[in-house]
Amino acid sequence: MNRIEELKKALEKNPNNPLGLYGLGLELYRAGRYEEAIVELKKYLSIYDDQGAAYRTLAQCYMNLGDIEQAIESYERGIEKAMKYNHPTMVQEFREEIERLRQML
Repeated sequence: MNRIEELKKALEKNPNNPLGLYGLGLELYRAGRYEEAIVELKKYLSIYDDQGAAYRTLAQCYMNLGDIEQAIESYERGIEKAMKYNHPTMVQEFREEIERLRQML
C-alpha cells in the first residue's frame, strides 16, 4: 500500500485529522494529482489554522493547473497567516511569488 492509500485509510477512521489531511494533500501534490490535492488541502484549511505552509502547496497546485489568479489568492491568504504567526521570511517568499505570478497574467 502506498503512502496516499495509507493516509486515505487512516482518514476513514478520523476524517478531520489535520495532520492526515495535510499529509494527504502534500502526497497528492507530490504525485501530480493537483485537483485531488486541492480538495484535501481545502478540507485541512477549513478545520485547522495553518501558519502558512499549506497555502504554499495550495498555490503551487493552482500554478500547475494554470490558475494563476487562484495561486495568487492562496499566497495572499498564506501571507495573512504567516504574519499572524510571525513568519517574516515566509511573508517575503510569498510576496515575491505573487509578484512573479502577476507578471504571468
